[in-house]
Amino acid sequence: MPYVDRQNRICGFLDIEEMENSGKFLRRYFILDTMDSSLMWFMDNPQNLPEGTSNVGSIKLTYISKVSDATKLRPKAEFCFVINAGMRKFYLQANDKQDLVEWVSELNKATKITVPKSGEQVAPNTAEACVDTSSSATKQVSYKTEIVAGVPIITTTQEKGEGQNGADKSGLRKPPGQLPYYLSRSNQDQSVIKTGYCVKQGAVMKNWKRRYFMLDDNALSYFKTDMEREPLKVILLKEVNKVQECKQSDLMMRDNLFELVTTTRTFYIQSDSPEEMHGWIKAISGAIVAQRGPGRSAASMRQARRLSNPCIQRD
Repeated sequence: MPYVDRQNRICGFLDIEEMENSGKFLRRYFILDTMDSSLMWFMDNPQNLPEGTSNVGSIKLTYISKVSDATKLRPKAEFCFVINAGMRKFYLQANDKQDLVEWVSELNKATKITVPKSGEQVAPNTAEACVDTSSSATKQVSYKTEIVAGVPIITTTQEKGEGQNGADKSGLRKPPGQLPYYLSRSNQDQSVIKTGYCVKQGAVMKNWKRRYFMLDDNALSYFKTDMEREPLKVILLKEVNKVQECKQSDLMMRDNLFELVTTTRTFYIQSDSPEEMHGWIKAISGAIVAQRGPGRSAASMRQARRLSNPCIQRD
């Protein structure tokens, strides 16, 4: 779902058909900035990219004439909507029906309050290149500016390659929360509770990397991608003391951040939206309570120990 970040901008992940009429959608992180009068998209949340990383595409809000549901125009593209900007139509895919409705509403609301500035100068036809950070190899992303009725329209073209957040080379979108391939429906463990991509802070370098998380009855595991067979780490729920929204999110300049406190380490994990963050906290907390059984939460166990030992000073 789109959410409001600390800079009061509407943000969230969507899939976009960057090459017009190609039918290939790539996962991108979108920022609707009404102060800057633009809709921008990045390879990932800029908080997770090197400082100063440029966007891979943008549309000025003054050029958008209409945003509408496009499920009938693109029946093969689920939860699809279209942005009409001059002579170009941008097709995007939302995560679900509610996500689609909210993005269409926010974009239409933003474009209605935006008017072209009088005497605005028209930029000359230019084409500039930037580096695609989606892989170790350098890929070129070209920006093409077309003048339509005196208005510059910016479009992008990109070499075929793997996108972010699980988009493969074919550009087909993977459903959010998809299980790793080796856990197909025919043989997956019924104890799997929740799966999906989040960003976590490293233990040593303190850098932030996107990882695929999987919660089951006994542990929270994370993988490099949803295609990996072996997890990078398994966090046993019996070792988790607390899971909650992170109080240091302002210091870390991170949205949707929660912390998982274990006996040996505190894991800082960032979700893609507030709903996802609360969903993970609720799921992990519920799994811990279910594992310990009724009345066996950490707080109740401490209280039981105090009551059973008169030598322990009570709070």
